[in-house]
Formats: sequence, structure tokens, C-alpha cells
Amino acid sequence: MSNENPSPIHVVGGGLAGAEAAWQIARQNLRVVLHEMRPVRQTPAHRSGDLAELVCSNSFRADNPVSAIGMLHREMRRLDSLILSAADAHKLPAGGALAVDRTGFAAHVTAAVAAHPLIEILREEIDPLPPSDWTNVIIATGPLTSPKLAAAIAALTGERDLAFYDAIAPVVHRDSIDMGKAWMQSRYDKAAPGGTGADYVNCPLTKDQYYAFIDAINAAEKTEFKKFEDTPYFNGCLPIEVMAERGPETLRHGPMKPFGLTNPHTPGVKPYAVAQLRQDNALGTLYNMVGFQTKLKHGAQIEVFRTIPGLEQANFARLGGLHRNTFLNSPKVLDGRLRLKADPRLRFAGQITGCEGYVESAAIGLIAGRMAAAEQRGEPFEPLPATTAIGALINHITAGHIETIDVGPSSFQPMNVNFGLFPPLLEQFATSEGRRVRGVEKAALKKAAISARGLRDLDAWIAAGLCAA
Repeated sequence: MSNENPSPIHVVGGGLAGAEAAWQIARQNLRVVLHEMRPVRQTPAHRSGDLAELVCSNSFRADNPVSAIGMLHREMRRLDSLILSAADAHKLPAGGALAVDRTGFAAHVTAAVAAHPLIEILREEIDPLPPSDWTNVIIATGPLTSPKLAAAIAALTGERDLAFYDAIAPVVHRDSIDMGKAWMQSRYDKAAPGGTGADYVNCPLTKDQYYAFIDAINAAEKTEFKKFEDTPYFNGCLPIEVMAERGPETLRHGPMKPFGLTNPHTPGVKPYAVAQLRQDNALGTLYNMVGFQTKLKHGAQIEVFRTIPGLEQANFARLGGLHRNTFLNSPKVLDGRLRLKADPRLRFAGQITGCEGYVESAAIGLIAGRMAAAEQRGEPFEPLPATTAIGALINHITAGHIETIDVGPSSFQPMNVNFGLFPPLLEQFATSEGRRVRGVEKAALKKAAISARGLRDLDAWIAAGLCAA
């Protein structure tokens, strides 16, 4: 169908969700204006003016379709995702994960969006709300929404601000790591496409070294927060010092777990804990400290992290830090099409809706873009089945949370895609001999069945022409 409405769709925010939304709208042969305030106004975490700049990890996590995030990767590839296409074009060896060269990735997305004839990029801040004559708007300003826009949205919804802190992990120059103490290995020697099964730098700690490290973290000088910054952390990205405060063994069973790793420098002696570093750029000159997001002061970071064997002379290309994430109480303020109930011309996408993670944010941008395109054309847009990863995420954002009325602030929190968001399977699992399957074997079969069901239902949804393709 031709576009009967000559006015463009406006997308506010050029992060992963905004860039993906703009791309999807343009692929529907509709005009779109993408508004991005950087580099005119920078955020505390961004460094460039590129679209889809990655400010935390460079990992899109597991690429195995028999995982919730891997299902999301697969669905986005089938729905012409620019973000996944760019990630695939700039992937780095990372075991079973999809990690990217962050500079090449952002440049790829920026070039693709800028080159599309139906996309206009305006470098400007929207202050405070989009003008009333913009009738079809996607707000994808993410966790770093400008204060004025955030305040205007809060006033419009009547909701109390909801925020948490997301931390950035340090990045180390590869040639400053002592490989006489560290070694290359993926956990359980798992190799991904393009990988070797030895994709991580591993720095081992003995029991005494580990406990000394925990003591050093607990004693180190940390960033202080102001009263208005008293907000909860997101459990999927806790600073290491917060994990350390929860008990001396917490880090050892989190980002420093030694399982599936064997130190070739000390045959027969297993490390008590391991700090892992993952390749951060295509040249292989930079490695980020996996799970080491932190609010330690910069001087303390250098002092404490250099106590890790292999990192005594570490040269840091970037130290860790924090930025503030803001998100809506989406189940209450958004409808099933991601539109603001108080002003339906405004549709939201990305982390501001209450999803967490690069891929999740981009996936919501993808669907928001297609929803906006269908609305512009006056066409229906049927929801994705809740059995798909994208459908499960949408359900979490718009209807998956139980709201407690009149009992203080909402307990709605951002969430990564996970199998807990999917409808339960009805079938029971048994062997060909009729033996009921239990434990690890059952969990593996269940995940495979959820993945297969999601693929079938997505293909049926696409074949039925329900996605404004």
C-alpha cells in the first residue's frame, strides 16, 4: 500500500532501539525523521556521535537458539534487523557469545541509517516533549534520557521516576596482560563460530589471593551518591563491590567462578577464582573485564585490579563507571501497542520501556517501528505470539507484571529475556522407553522445545502477513 499520509514518523533517540525502529519504518517505504541529541549534547556515558554506540559490554550474549537470548537473535535476523546484521558483520571470537567490535558496529549502523533515502537524521535535543503536530512518534531515548524530556514524561504519566544504576566494566590493553600467569580458554572449551574455544583471557587467583582481593574491594574508596540518586540496582548488572558486600563467596560464584577452566601453568592445581577478560575490538588490542562493572573511584580501580595475577602491570584504556537508567512503569502507562495511554501519539521503545540488554532494546525498537508503520498506513498489526521471545518481552512490558495498588511505588523492574517469561509447555518429557526425564536432561529438553515452539509460531505469524512486512 502506498503512503497516503505524507508526514514522516518521528523517532527520538539514536541508540540501538531508535536506530532499529527508524530502519524498520524506512523498510516499509515510509519517511522517518530520526532525532539524536549527540554530539550536540553528550551523555555521561557516550563518547561519540555514532548511532547505536555501545557504552557497557560489547557482548550480545549467547548466540545459541536453544537459549532465550539466542531465540531473540534468531527472531530478529528473520525480521530484517539492522542491529543483528551489523553485529554479525562485526563479530569477534567470544566462545558461545555474540561479541562485536564496538567501533565498527556503531559505524556500520550509522552508515546504513544515514544512507537510506527515506531516513533524515537531525542532531538535536527534543525539549521537552515532541510537538503536538507530530502525530506518530517513537521515543527511544533509553536509560540516558535527557533530564528535561524525562521530567516531561513523568509529568505526563503522573508516575514517580523509576531508575537504577548500570555500571561500565574496565577495558585493558591486551599487551599489558602477563600471559606467563594468565591463559586463553573459553569455559569448558566451548567454541563459537569464528572462535577457537580459547577466546577469553583467564587470570587465576588462589584462595588467599581471592580473599585479599575481596578485602581490598570492601576497603576501597567508592563513588558517593546524592540523596536523589538513591535507586535500586538491576540484579543482572551489579557492581562488583555490591556483590562483594553480599558475602565473600558471591563473586566466586558470579563473574569470578573458576568452573570449566584449567590453568596450564599449574597442572593439577585448580584456581580458587578466575577473572576473565573478553576481546573488545577487532584488532584484539583491547580486552574488557567480564562482569567487573564498578563504582570504585578510578584510583581505587587501578590499585585493586592490579592485585589480580596477570594484571599487575595492566594498562587501562578505560576505567569503570556508572550511569543512570530511567524507565517507565510500563504495565501501567503503556498499552499493548507500546503507546502512552495518556497520549497515544507517543510510542516507546528500548530500555525506557523496562526491558534490559542491548538485544532486548533493539528488539522492542524493531517491533515499535513496525507498529508505527502499520498505524501510519491504517493497517492492523497483530501481536507476536507470547511463545516467541519478542512476544514474551512485549508481554512482560505491557501485561506481564502484577501491579499492587496503593502500596507505595511500583515494583516493576527491567528484565532480560529469559525462559521465565514464556508460557509453560503442556507436554511431559519421557524417553522412548517411557522413563520420565528429570533434572538437567529435562531442563535441556524443555529449552529445546520452547525454542522449537517459538520458531514455529514466529514462522506462522510471518506467513499470515501479520507483521507489516
